[in-house]
Amino acid sequence: MTTHLNAPPPDLRIVPTESVLPHEEHDSQRSIPLIEAIRKASVITNPPIVAQIDNTDQYVILDGANRCHSFGALNFPCILVQVVDYDSPFVDLMTWHHVVSDWQIEPFLDAVRALQDVSIIQEDIPNPLATLYMRDGQKIILSADVATTYERNALLRQFVRIYQQNAKLHRTVSASPEEIWRLYPHAIALVLFPTYTPDDIMSAAKYKAFLPPGISRHIIHGRALLVNYPIEALLDHSKTIDEKNADLQAWIQMRLANRKVRYYAETTYQFDE
Repeated sequence: MTTHLNAPPPDLRIVPTESVLPHEEHDSQRSIPLIEAIRKASVITNPPIVAQIDNTDQYVILDGANRCHSFGALNFPCILVQVVDYDSPFVDLMTWHHVVSDWQIEPFLDAVRALQDVSIIQEDIPNPLATLYMRDGQKIILSADVATTYERNALLRQFVRIYQQNAKLHRTVSASPEEIWRLYPHAIALVLFPTYTPDDIMSAAKYKAFLPPGISRHIIHGRALLVNYPIEALLDHSKTIDEKNADLQAWIQMRLANRKVRYYAETTYQFDE
């Protein structure tokens, strides 16, 4: 019986940095300090999560776009990743919603109205660009007046950039305005996004039709954390990728033999992020 309580061991690999493709924009507010942190680090702690693209040597980044961008910006030739089977029951694709805080409603809506090819309507429609619940009680539906996914995702990036640059953004799984107003006293809007499919994520990566940062949410059952693999092993130019992967597997076997790897099946809250 397959359950989330018996997730398989993580498939850790070292792959060329250029082979991992984002499906979303990186967040410069996060990646700039992350670049400096990695520059000073001696180990890679939490490997990005990737899935192989159509039996090729390329991978789509499911989680860790900012980390992958940072390694690329530092000209790392390769990166440690955890490879998952996107079709397995141990990978769930969900959606983050956005809480917009520390701004005013009217400037926000004025900026939204100024977007080209975006219609503001009051009625529910199939597959809206986004649905906005305002603290003053307004419900606003955004419709994308474009034909292609590439254009639609470009509009979505423009929309998210409005409050990303002018307000404070919080991610949430809650779709309840009442709950959000209680949890975030300075929130002015709750932005709900439609659900996405793995095909949407793969297409966004392959055709560079990137989603904004912080919308797709991948739940990985059996995620490798606190790996602490030496960064210097990635920078060794005297070894091939195959040799580096052989070293990685030997290192993993040693950690297992020394009882340094433990599986936690519980859902947890972590308080030191």
